[in-house]
Amino acid sequence: MSAEAADPGAPLRRRSRPRIDLRRLGRVALRGPVSRDRLPDAIGHVAEAHRAHHPDADLTILRRAYVLAESSHRGQMRKSGEPYITHPLAVTLILAELGAETTTLTASLLHDTVEDTEVTLDQVKEQFGDEVCYLVDGVTKLEKVDYGAAAEPETFRKMLVATGNDVRVMSIKLADRLHNMRTLGVMRPEKQARIAKVTRDVLIPLAERLGVQALKTELEDLVFAILHPEEYEHTRALIAAATGPDALLDTIADNVRGTLRDAGISAEVLIRPRHFVSVHRVRRKRGELRGTDFGRLLVLVTDDADCYAVLGELHTCFTPVISEFKDFIAAPKFNLYQSLHTAVVGPGGAVAEVLIRTHRMHKVAEAGVVALGNPYAQDHAANAASEPTDERADPTRPGWLSRLLDWQESATDPDTFWTTLRDDLAQDREITVFRTDGGTLGLPAGASCVDAAYAQYGDRAHTSIGARVNGRLATLSTVLGDGDTVQLLLAQDTASGPSPDWLDHARTPAARIAITGWLADHPDEAKPDPETVDAGGPGADGAAAPERDAQPAAPARTRSGPRATGVLVDGPDAPVRLAGCCTPVPPDELTGFVVRGGAVTVHRRECPAVAAMREIGRAPVGARWADAEGRESDAGCRVTLVAESFGRPRLLADLTEAIATAEAAIVSATVEPPSEQRVRHTYTLQLPDAAGLPALMRAMREVAGVYDVSRAQHPAPAG
Repeated sequence: MSAEAADPGAPLRRRSRPRIDLRRLGRVALRGPVSRDRLPDAIGHVAEAHRAHHPDADLTILRRAYVLAESSHRGQMRKSGEPYITHPLAVTLILAELGAETTTLTASLLHDTVEDTEVTLDQVKEQFGDEVCYLVDGVTKLEKVDYGAAAEPETFRKMLVATGNDVRVMSIKLADRLHNMRTLGVMRPEKQARIAKVTRDVLIPLAERLGVQALKTELEDLVFAILHPEEYEHTRALIAAATGPDALLDTIADNVRGTLRDAGISAEVLIRPRHFVSVHRVRRKRGELRGTDFGRLLVLVTDDADCYAVLGELHTCFTPVISEFKDFIAAPKFNLYQSLHTAVVGPGGAVAEVLIRTHRMHKVAEAGVVALGNPYAQDHAANAASEPTDERADPTRPGWLSRLLDWQESATDPDTFWTTLRDDLAQDREITVFRTDGGTLGLPAGASCVDAAYAQYGDRAHTSIGARVNGRLATLSTVLGDGDTVQLLLAQDTASGPSPDWLDHARTPAARIAITGWLADHPDEAKPDPETVDAGGPGADGAAAPERDAQPAAPARTRSGPRATGVLVDGPDAPVRLAGCCTPVPPDELTGFVVRGGAVTVHRRECPAVAAMREIGRAPVGARWADAEGRESDAGCRVTLVAESFGRPRLLADLTEAIATAEAAIVSATVEPPSEQRVRHTYTLQLPDAAGLPALMRAMREVAGVYDVSRAQHPAPAG
């Protein structure tokens, strides 16, 4: 295998088209306009590449765009010495080879005219229409953005959001950066390093998220050569010295072709060389490179079913490396990527990685959003009839970019937006979790139930109290895995909010921004208050948090408790809260205590916390229900019940069904680890009326295996 096969200086279609001679192209460009019916020679490469993807494309608009661009840039030179028109031509060729549609190519030819010449946006709009004008304007705005550490965060946010409304703007910008990186050698080393770092930190992650792998991989290699020249040269030497990988991969490829031919599967089997950074990563992972580490097999088929047929044949006729199998067809990556990944053992024990995908998947894997064409063409008539708006509904926009547009609106602080964006770009892997309603959520690796709650419910997630992950009760801090099924549990008390501890478990920008915003808006309510710990989360010994400055044990969380509008207390007017440790309901006898902030917390008189408060010198406050007959307010009543049972299958499901049948809502629930085949369940429930409590407890006791149901009576801790 030659080093040229993975040379970052080579064009995108290395094997089929030689590198453009920019000086010759510059001379052609300077010949001036041509007749109206003739395509300028200077864009012959663009026309050829464009027609390869779009045979019926009308090239008239490209001719007109070239004539305007050439005449506008005439006399301008690049630092490398070529006429400036060679830059928009090269950028347009990159996009044409990726399969961009005509409107994108037209805007690409004109992308620097408004910024660097006398051409105005009004002229572009008049001659080429609204779409081209919109794209040129977006790229022009991006040209004004400094992506470095000193970038103005608010400016960057506005520009990035503007491009997010049409992904073609960012596609042009990425192609523009790629050509600039290819010709960066004329600049001073320190400026090369600065541009390379910005490309590495911002633009390469954006290319990854937009799925434009062809641009991303070449940008990676160019940055690698500038920032790590010694390691780059070492990798180049390894590739150049590798004499046998082609033979090894060729042998395995021939065997794969024969296997698929015998199975009657029509497939194209190719050897796909790794680029420099990929080889470098493999070497760092494995230490010593194997002969087959310099490339991978690519199997292209017609439809999805053929992908799995190929996989079955390979795993049947070869020894598979099961740990290498990944199915990105059933669960596509966040950037639209789909493919089956596997690895098989060939002759002599050589291991070859194999990618299996359809031709359509391959096009999207290489070009990402660029390959999806004009996302607005089908809805053009409908859009024209609707009210004008700055926001565009893009049906092909990847999930990450859609989420960016959502959470940036909540990040009112520019610095918060910038920091969050950089952190989000650093996430290089995404997982898919399934909702119980059949939907899916795309989350970064390491995301927790907190992230899932905000991804599914937005601000409603402030009332989250727990989750079920794969059918089992879980805390909000539980880290989710790819393919998990998650059901989020929300409290009925809409006034409750998140705990500051949630920030320790939030990985997504949406979750962190929403939690931070709520805590900033509710500084008093956000402070931990042991008086209002949910009873659903006692420690392993069943103890509730005492009424003193102590943090509750996980999985309990602190939040403002419900205001007891049905309770009257003696003394001055003050907020009244029902204690979470005993959750009194009518007709329980009550005792209150003044706690921090002047609020009065009301307990059942027999609650162990009452004795503990008296022992430390707290004076009780008289409290009673507002209605002498024990009727509760319209909000119903909240109570904590403990069910003790023998362990058996479906016990949790049967108990939950009994609770639902009694028209009670589960606010929070915990299940302690089984001890000697006995299980203890603790539920905090919201009932429409306290009168229904006895019937509910009877229904729970009737569940098979349950031998006792009682009101929560947590022992008060000493001292």
